[in-house]
Amino acid sequence: MSQSPFSTLPLHTDLLHNLESLGYHVMTPIQAQSLPHVLAGKDVIAQGKTGSGKTAAFGLGLLEKLSVKRFRIQSLILCPTRELADQVGKELRRLARTIHNIKVLTLCGGVPFGPQIGSLEHGAHIIVGTPGRIEDHLRKGTLRLDDLEVLVLDEADRMLDMGFQASIDAIIDQAPKKRQTLLFSATFPEKINNIAKRIMTDPIMVKAESKHDDSVIAQHFYKVENSQDRMIALRLLLQKYQPESSVVFCNTKKEVQEVADELANRGFSALALHGDLEQKDRDQALIRFANKSASILVATDVAARGLDIDNLSAVFNYHIAHDQELHVHRIGRTGRAGNKGLAFSFYSDKEHHKVSVLEDYLDRSISPEQLPLLNLLDKEPQQSNMITIRIDGGKRQKIRPGDIVGALTGENGISGDQVGKIHVSDNWSYIAVQRDVIKVAFKKLSEGKLKGRTFRVMVVRG
Repeated sequence: MSQSPFSTLPLHTDLLHNLESLGYHVMTPIQAQSLPHVLAGKDVIAQGKTGSGKTAAFGLGLLEKLSVKRFRIQSLILCPTRELADQVGKELRRLARTIHNIKVLTLCGGVPFGPQIGSLEHGAHIIVGTPGRIEDHLRKGTLRLDDLEVLVLDEADRMLDMGFQASIDAIIDQAPKKRQTLLFSATFPEKINNIAKRIMTDPIMVKAESKHDDSVIAQHFYKVENSQDRMIALRLLLQKYQPESSVVFCNTKKEVQEVADELANRGFSALALHGDLEQKDRDQALIRFANKSASILVATDVAARGLDIDNLSAVFNYHIAHDQELHVHRIGRTGRAGNKGLAFSFYSDKEHHKVSVLEDYLDRSISPEQLPLLNLLDKEPQQSNMITIRIDGGKRQKIRPGDIVGALTGENGISGDQVGKIHVSDNWSYIAVQRDVIKVAFKKLSEGKLKGRTFRVMVVRG
């Protein structure tokens, strides 16, 4: 794809001169695909990874549209974390530095409310903020969106992962129906599609070129003699490849529990998912796997049906699947969105007929590969990057994701980038935080207050 210069766009001369001085000469793929539509006033869904140049893609659009003389809030950008909101605000000010008197105001949780009210009383053109704090200002009447023309959801998938759906809905309810809506997201799961349908009008979908061509799933097959061999093979491959997230498919509920227990006893971060578990335990297992505080999920096909996990690193078939289509469905959970995937399958002599049928179905020959050397079993298994904290309070206690993020990132707390997925249910909340800050995060939540009161807090392990 040939690179297009910014000068081909209908941008104000001051903006073009500034881009030149900043060294922005040609557009990135996401800018080239989205900016013409953004400038034309269309609703746009843009899919692109961090670092793809998306801030300039929406920033130039709203700056071109802005009327400086109308000292009203004309654009609102929602971001998942304070760090990203600060970064976006800083970049917008850089892009706007040749246009005088533009005021960009950042409103995020984890900082005092009072000074923000004072800043709002002085007015602004563009607001950048986190959903929880923006919702707070709207509820208190310190922020009004009557003149809003452009609404941007930046890193929308991350905002939904962190549980901001309700806050986003509340903000949209107070925004004018007639507006331009821009949605930027690194991934495009079904929940993004659902929100887009509700809040956008005939959106144009653009996607930045992936770094990989087609997604590739490398399939590996290993011959085993018995159950002991299968477990050794699984442990060896987990130690060699150390996938960040993997699903081990078993054919029975009993086997799922046995495999998960054996892996956990050997020091792996593994959880079981099958129909005999209580709903609470199933929910907790799915939450912990989705938020990356457990790296291995051992499951039956039926239990894994509702699994909505982006970018699985690897899939293991502990036994060959009952039929070929199920095999393809299983391994299709890895190697998505342009990423490379790994699929490992174990079989014994008794399953050789299944392998023959699978060869015909896949139109390829299947030969068993050599397993890694046994000395890998002497290594300590890799620990998950995240740990989950549970709070015994949720929606019924009026706790929102923004309250939790604010409590964690307040004075002497952790940064927003160290907070993972947040899941708030009726009477409890689960928060993933990076392993190396678990002590600070636990202290902030257990000794601090949420909604003016303390809640029982525990670290979820095992």
